[in-house]
Amino acid sequence: MGMTISEKILAHAAGVDKASAGDILWVKVDKAMMDDILGPRVEIAEKLKELNAGVWDKDKVVVISDHYTPPANAKQAEIVKFTREWAKEYGVDNYYEFVGPCHQIMVENGHALPGKVVLGTDSHTCMYGAMGAFATGIGSTEMLGVLVTGEIWLKVPETIRVVWEGHLQKGVMAKDVVLKTIGKIGHAGATYKAVENVGSTIENMIMDERMAISNMAVEMGAKAGIIPTDEKTKEYLAQRGITEGYEIYESDEDAEYCETLYFKAEELEPVVACPHEVDNVTEIKNVEGTEIHQAYIGSCTGGRYNDLLEASKVLKERKIAKGVRLLVSPASKEVWDRCAKDGILQILSEAGATILAASCGACLGLHSGALAPGEVCISSTNRNFLGRMGSKDSKVYLASPVSVAAAAIEGKIVDPRKYL
Repeated sequence: MGMTISEKILAHAAGVDKASAGDILWVKVDKAMMDDILGPRVEIAEKLKELNAGVWDKDKVVVISDHYTPPANAKQAEIVKFTREWAKEYGVDNYYEFVGPCHQIMVENGHALPGKVVLGTDSHTCMYGAMGAFATGIGSTEMLGVLVTGEIWLKVPETIRVVWEGHLQKGVMAKDVVLKTIGKIGHAGATYKAVENVGSTIENMIMDERMAISNMAVEMGAKAGIIPTDEKTKEYLAQRGITEGYEIYESDEDAEYCETLYFKAEELEPVVACPHEVDNVTEIKNVEGTEIHQAYIGSCTGGRYNDLLEASKVLKERKIAKGVRLLVSPASKEVWDRCAKDGILQILSEAGATILAASCGACLGLHSGALAPGEVCISSTNRNFLGRMGSKDSKVYLASPVSVAAAAIEGKIVDPRKYL
């Protein structure tokens, strides 16, 4: 029996020839990422002192302050300051702040590469599977062990193979694809499994779109969300000056999958995840007319260049509805600068959008756009749990950037295709 991509990566990292689902392996970690919200301030700093230990390899540790930047109050500022000073104390040069959500920064700076094992103290670390890495989120206690030893034990996950074939309709994005997949599998249907996304639909997607797919694998409970490395992956890396230093793995033809699901892209219409679960997915036409107060385009899921570009096509020479707030937070400073240079931010601003800093803030209700009781938001982010973006009496619908833009124009959820 052959091996899946996940099994091959973990086998290599453990120094063994063969790995099968269910095996427990000690694997060497290629990159360890911590953010400010679950980083060194949470147990790690104190325990390292108690152990009188340092960081196993400073070049393999990345620390990113993103959830609390820009800080909204003194407590958040204190946390960012602590994170910054900890990185300096331990000689971690790969420290970033005020430049955007950690996952986008990891990819932009070449910290997530094909064939590597990448761990992070954030559940959406699985996004790096779009680069062909085995990437997953871990807790702070587990990260403490990784920082000291550079290793961790992992159970090799079973793999669900998700096959999307065909071309997407105009106005349908990767966000619709992954929401449809989550709706089918369920919020716990892939618990401690890898989801391997394949098929012509995925192959035709640009990297911005692929990252949205892998980013939300955890919303099915998945350990990892893998997309095979291909020419588009290599071209993306080459544009960033990376042409070597990574391994490409492909699943064998006789690899064993615990389940295989098939979808036809042509049949997919714009969808939304309704409050308060990400798997509460329905076609947008079924909730059309739902009034909104806020529309949000941003985050490590829906704030990349292509997301803002497509949203700008909907909003160009149009205005958002009276009484509606449209907030836009590019996924990184690099994305912010590129969108500004290309006039995309100007289009969005002229439509009535408020352009925010690149940050995690509004996605989880920390700052820059929290919801009040009774308010409804449609968002291109990754979670709509009760109270996720502010008050527990608010509601969040998840949708693609073009669906969010269309809703902002009318002040209610609508099918975006009529604007394209």
